[in-house]
Amino acid sequence: MSVLVGKDTRVIVQGLGKTGQFHTDKAIAYGTQMVGAVHPSRAGTEFSFEGETDHSGVPGRDDTYSVDLPVFATMKEAVAETGANASVVYVPPPFAADAIMEAVASGVDLVVAITEGIPVGDMIKAKRYLEGSGVRLVGPNCPGVITPGECKIGIMPGYIHQRGKIGVVSRSGTLTYEAVHQLTLLGLGQTTAIGIGGDPVNGTNFVDCLQMFEADDETEGVVMIGEIGGTAEEEAAEYVKSEMSKPVAGFIAGTTAPPGKRMGHAGAIVSGGKGTAEAKIEAMNAAGIVVAETPSDMGEAMVRALG
Repeated sequence: MSVLVGKDTRVIVQGLGKTGQFHTDKAIAYGTQMVGAVHPSRAGTEFSFEGETDHSGVPGRDDTYSVDLPVFATMKEAVAETGANASVVYVPPPFAADAIMEAVASGVDLVVAITEGIPVGDMIKAKRYLEGSGVRLVGPNCPGVITPGECKIGIMPGYIHQRGKIGVVSRSGTLTYEAVHQLTLLGLGQTTAIGIGGDPVNGTNFVDCLQMFEADDETEGVVMIGEIGGTAEEEAAEYVKSEMSKPVAGFIAGTTAPPGKRMGHAGAIVSGGKGTAEAKIEAMNAAGIVVAETPSDMGEAMVRALG
């Protein structure tokens, strides 16, 4: 069992510029079923990817890959031709919200929006469009989703991941990688790692992911990584306290950030006395979450939480 993505996930890439090309190539090398692309000016052509796989030398797995990806004018056409059930968005910020809504209308189950810098007003429209659709949006401004050994959608380095028993959910991309690497080195591995992104308006939040991990038979514990700004971590702590049966470890980035100054992500800003690291850490401690003091302690915090 996997959360959000797995061996049966068939992915369309929206936006085949340099960034989209680079990460599509890495996804194919990892073994992800990339089945098509949407790029109106290149519709009717194919884009070729080839190289060595990330699992070269693994018994029963191919050492090399050569894939000709068909390019379509629209998501609707791409889904109809390929049977895709997911998309990944690398479209530039001014057009990314439209790409998200086009993906939602196409009938896929999952949209992973990597694009950073989408205007908040555009995302409000996209979020309203999502309502009642049944489509799951992850992001924007996120590293993506990976189920190790099965499917990688996004920009995370595949080699640090290892199939295991810990779910990871994070607002921070780089801290996701740090937590994952620590879990791999400790032999705990991951079931699925989800980067939900740091923007103030996004599709999937901490509670959504905690619910999925709670229901997943393979997941035995969860690492939750938050940061200053907003109240998502406090809401997640309340959910952990009242609903989670599995141990949770956590970390909050931004303990030294001055109030009123945006730190990195668009949503990472403390204002009106809300969104401070101290308030989030207090809420997590009260919920029984084992909180790491520094980023280098996240893996060990999970070990302590597991008992």
